[in-house]
Amino acid sequence: MKQFRSLMDRIFPPIQPLPAGIYHYQAPADADFPYRLHLRIEEDGQGLLIVNASTVVHLNPTATEYAYHLVQATPEEEAIAQIAKRYNVRKEVVRQDFADLRARIETLIDTPDLDPVAYLDFERDEPYSGVRSAPYRIDCALTYRLPDEGAGSLAPVDRVKRELTREEWTQVFDKAWEAGIPHAVLTGGEPTLRPDLTDLIAHAEKLGMVTGLITNGLRLAETGYLHDLLLSGLDHVTILLDPAEDQCWEALRDTLAEDIAVTVHLTLTQKVLPDFNTILDRLVEMGVQNLSLSADTLDLKSELQADRDALAERQLHLIWDMPVPYSQFHPVAVELAEGTPDRDVVSTGPGRGWLYIEPDGDVLPGQGYYQTVLGNMLTDSWETIWKNASENAPG
Repeated sequence: MKQFRSLMDRIFPPIQPLPAGIYHYQAPADADFPYRLHLRIEEDGQGLLIVNASTVVHLNPTATEYAYHLVQATPEEEAIAQIAKRYNVRKEVVRQDFADLRARIETLIDTPDLDPVAYLDFERDEPYSGVRSAPYRIDCALTYRLPDEGAGSLAPVDRVKRELTREEWTQVFDKAWEAGIPHAVLTGGEPTLRPDLTDLIAHAEKLGMVTGLITNGLRLAETGYLHDLLLSGLDHVTILLDPAEDQCWEALRDTLAEDIAVTVHLTLTQKVLPDFNTILDRLVEMGVQNLSLSADTLDLKSELQADRDALAERQLHLIWDMPVPYSQFHPVAVELAEGTPDRDVVSTGPGRGWLYIEPDGDVLPGQGYYQTVLGNMLTDSWETIWKNASENAPG
């Protein structure tokens, strides 16, 4: 049998998969709809196509090759000729399959909230079951410092002895990109306290990464500062809304006027609850579409279902998987405690879908998992960190 296989391999040599790695495409500035595609090819030729850092499509090796040529912007006839030759398939068949996959991807781009399973006939996998060599995202706590020194007890400042320098953070981004991670969320503490924030965003942008920022938003009221962030390549921002802070509302209004995806995070407190619906109405009137929720105490978790219903009534999209700085009861923790329909997704995200990097470079499965240090992005290899994540992921 072995001799027969050897003979067949000589006559019909197995098709070698494309080089493993991450490939990136960004739509030109004049495109009708701005979008980014990241294609991560695994060693076995399987692929992950990530649309706008949010929709993840698992591809078999053949579909991965089609997607590769789309991302690389290979001229269509050249791509068809290459695939037909590699697989010994008629060009007409390749052309039809190529057009079909491209149409599906374009539909995902043009309709961000579309379910690719229900409408586009993609197969559904268990959450994060296709995560092999790296997560989809890193959450980078650039600092644990806060603007209000009196609030210092909220941040786990005693966990770190120092903050990484700008050069060290760029090394972190380089390692993450080389590992195939397309998305970095910059958080804290308050990340706008870092004077090198725009430089860090610009470096990630140069690599091809999607970058997000989680901030109290106060500095975004400074028009010049907001524009600097946008020019550096920032892709999305989450504003931690303090409803009693006029400057926060001003920053939100200014940010919504720009060409950037905006999410508002609202922390439920006894003080906020009586005005919750009024706050939602004001947000809707301003044009907010995405909202994240957490609570300052799990005693309020019973309020979350009613609050989610209120979001649904106003057609607001609930964001559940983003960290919230220095909050013990961030959205993931609250969702887990509540046992929502997204519980399985939430519980399998930390250590698989995303990792959390502290200001000194230590890697945790996710925000709040302070007892599980997987390694350090500067001193440990990616292989070691990912192996530890695979063995110690929660859920």
